[in-house]
Amino acid sequence: MTAWFRPAVFPAAVFPALVFGSVMALSSAAHADDGDIYSTYGAHNPPQFSPCEPKDCLPQRPPGTPSDPEWPAYWTTEWTMYRVFNKYEENPPPYNGKPPAALKPGEDYEASEGMTFYDSTWEGPNGQKGAMMEHYVKRCLPIFPLSNAYTCSFVSLGDTAYFLTYDEDRPSGMPPCCIFSPLNHPPARDFIKHLPFAAGDGARLDNRVQGYSFWVDHESGKPIQVGASPDRTKDDAILFGYGFYSEATPDTVDKTAAPYRHPQSFYFSGVPNVVPGGPNAPIVSQNFRNFSMTRPDPAITWMQVAQQCTGNIPKCQLFEPPPYSSPATQTNPIIASGPKATAATAAEASHVPTWGTIGQGAKKAAAPK
Repeated sequence: MTAWFRPAVFPAAVFPALVFGSVMALSSAAHADDGDIYSTYGAHNPPQFSPCEPKDCLPQRPPGTPSDPEWPAYWTTEWTMYRVFNKYEENPPPYNGKPPAALKPGEDYEASEGMTFYDSTWEGPNGQKGAMMEHYVKRCLPIFPLSNAYTCSFVSLGDTAYFLTYDEDRPSGMPPCCIFSPLNHPPARDFIKHLPFAAGDGARLDNRVQGYSFWVDHESGKPIQVGASPDRTKDDAILFGYGFYSEATPDTVDKTAAPYRHPQSFYFSGVPNVVPGGPNAPIVSQNFRNFSMTRPDPAITWMQVAQQCTGNIPKCQLFEPPPYSSPATQTNPIIASGPKATAATAAEASHVPTWGTIGQGAKKAAAPK
């Protein structure tokens, strides 16, 4: 296992109690709150929670479109995350490994590392299905209007998603665990059916990759463009894209498995440079490597929830941190933890186009006056 991933360690005798006790109790408590359910266009929750077109979040496949790939039932992968902050308009994803040569590391983009663990066969005692963990090293997922200069993990157990931070670099005041969403399950193996096929994305990589992507309008949440190009960041639109290799290849671990089309990259909009102390991430791409049908070990992945999520677990509020008067009297320590956070940051954060605030313009317009 990669040296920078340091798993939690649990005695064997304690393991069953943690799995079926603490974690499940937390999951039930999270479901009692119906807030923090985000638009994911069918990928992480049912279509009714997103302003999809069509409403079932199943875009039509044009004639001649290749068949949809599927994930294996369980897998593990490493990846490099590229946070692209310059020249992204002229160099849209997907990327063939690192960004194009026209973009220079440190000058136009920053690279960081992480891993993803997935097991669609995991089941909890109360009917929960599916587990997934995304572990970000030194640079958290840059989709929040906050500094992302710390290690974090997202763990989904059935419908409930948790957000974890670590002692080594946790921002001051940030909790070790919070509830990210009560309805944000791991994507199904066939999740790609919810994204439109984007022929232009794959064409930029000589069709060695099948790209699926679309831009959505932040205010209404409605899809406004298929394909990553042209870039729509300046329009406050938000990109979601995923690429699979076009050719089926054998698994590197399970030699008995039939060849399949391996995931190539996950590319999407982060928070652009509009918030002081924010991540400055107009375009982000996670490019996978060493993808294999390796079943994750719960003791070093989702069991971190049982270790870190104890007592009264707060909601994360990462997308829209409430305002605070000063770092000393803040009502939300998360937003004040960034290197340049100020009182103005909180006010600006509530207007930043993020995945967590998609469609809020339409919701406000429809609300009773």
